Amino acid sequence: QVDLVESGGGLVQPGDSLKLSCLTTGRTMSRLGMAWFRQGPGKEREYVGSIHWLTGATYYADSVKRRFTISREYAEKTFYLQMNSLKPEDTGVYYCAESRITFGSDSGEYDAWGPGTQVTVSS
Repeated sequence: QVDLVESGGGLVQPGDSLKLSCLTTGRTMSRLGMAWFRQGPGKEREYVGSIHWLTGATYYADSVKRRFTISREYAEKTFYLQMNSLKPEDTGVYYCAESRITFGSDSGEYDAWGPGTQVTVSS
């Protein structure tokens, strides 16, 4: 079993930066991918980006490319989402998730989720 906990959310102004962390504990030997998803008010949960846990290769949704950066500390089993140039439409609850079978964008293929952290971008 693996547990995930996000942290780092908060209230920021448009154009600001924020860094989210996802701390994981428990079984991680079969981990293939980690991802960030978000759910804005009244919206479906959407893919933000993901990382191949072994190689460190990263992938992003078009809406966050060149603004968001995913990284990981392999030994610490922690991964991050650096968010720059934040926009009001980035507001939502951000979730980290783990998969043993994918490092892609399909939320249905992730089987461990954190409780989420709220990010609000507002002036």
